[in-house]
Amino acid sequence: MLIPSFMLKRKPLVIGIGGGTGAGKTTIARAITSELAVGSVAYLQHDAYYRDRPDLSDEDRAKVNYDHPESLENELLVHHIDALCAGQAIERPNYDFVQHRRLTETTRVEASPVVVVEGILLFSDPLLNARYDIKIFIDTPADIRVLRRIRRDLEKRGRSFDDVRRQYYATVRPMHEAFVEPTKYKADLIVPEGGNTRVAIDLIVQRIRSEQNH
Repeated sequence: MLIPSFMLKRKPLVIGIGGGTGAGKTTIARAITSELAVGSVAYLQHDAYYRDRPDLSDEDRAKVNYDHPESLENELLVHHIDALCAGQAIERPNYDFVQHRRLTETTRVEASPVVVVEGILLFSDPLLNARYDIKIFIDTPADIRVLRRIRRDLEKRGRSFDDVRRQYYATVRPMHEAFVEPTKYKADLIVPEGGNTRVAIDLIVQRIRSEQNH
């Protein structure tokens, strides 16, 4: 669906929110979204764009390095951001983290004045970086992040503690050091600790409203 031109006075403001696993990216993204008018934000999570690998067995899919940039279909995310900026709705993929498969059902996301994208590897792709108007990195200590990840994977993704531990040492930690931590210096704003950082949220929302009023 095309958004009427009077609703989109200018190109949507695209905000990228990056940071390590369990840093608080989703919390910040939702806090920002809650401060803005209903229907004014298109929200995309990078981990919905994991590549579907129907060619692999269940066992082999479980062995894929999902913390490497190549595990994500960034070209599709780039296409979707461009479509939203052109005033077009998209069909965002949905991903099953238990089966490691993309679902057949998609979620419709309407074009909006603000596009918020968040994910661990969000700043590792030059084509994606070129599309963000504001880049925010949530900088949270490793011990806090790993505890949050363990809780999430146990409660929401059907993993065992041994699975989480093995994955953390095999891929999560080394990939963070190789591909996530270096992108901190590409950010326009670094937010410490993650979670409900009120001052940072207020500054970001103020910037968004200022852009919309121009």
